[in-house]
Amino acid sequence: MNEFPRGSAIVVMGVSGAGKSTLGQALADELGVRFVEGDSLHPAANVAKMAAGIPLDDADRWPFLNEVATALSANRAEGVVVSCSALKRSYRDLLRSNAGPIIFILPFLDRATLSGRLASRSGHFMPSALLDSQLATLDPPAADEEAVTVDGTLPVEAQVAAVRTALAQRPLSG
Repeated sequence: MNEFPRGSAIVVMGVSGAGKSTLGQALADELGVRFVEGDSLHPAANVAKMAAGIPLDDADRWPFLNEVATALSANRAEGVVVSCSALKRSYRDLLRSNAGPIIFILPFLDRATLSGRLASRSGHFMPSALLDSQLATLDPPAADEEAVTVDGTLPVEAQVAAVRTALAQRPLSG
């Protein structure tokens, strides 16, 4: 892939345990751009709600998504990768309408693999009990969205290579 074009934005999306943060950081490092951890943009009330095993609803998510859009816009000039679940099409539409063109990257894993990852993870506010609600909410990107799906079970280096290959085959919107 040619140098990551200035003005480009990538969101690594998916349910908890999909590896959004790991892939996002590795992709940002590879592309030489800033990585923004979406979890750090959640208000304390959202974190507390999820930690208590209560799924977020749209009213909880809209302010968070506006913070994600602000982070995308603020860092877009040099290029940016952000992790954000962006589970619904309406969430991705809000991000695009507030932050401009975005390429979404979805590391895809089956439920059993996700459940195993969540069960072995420590120190994260998102309990494995919310996995089914997230999977039920997930609208995979549609054909008319700029998106790349990668096998989330691959080593992160292979996922980054797959994303780079996919991005090299299409012009990035700026």
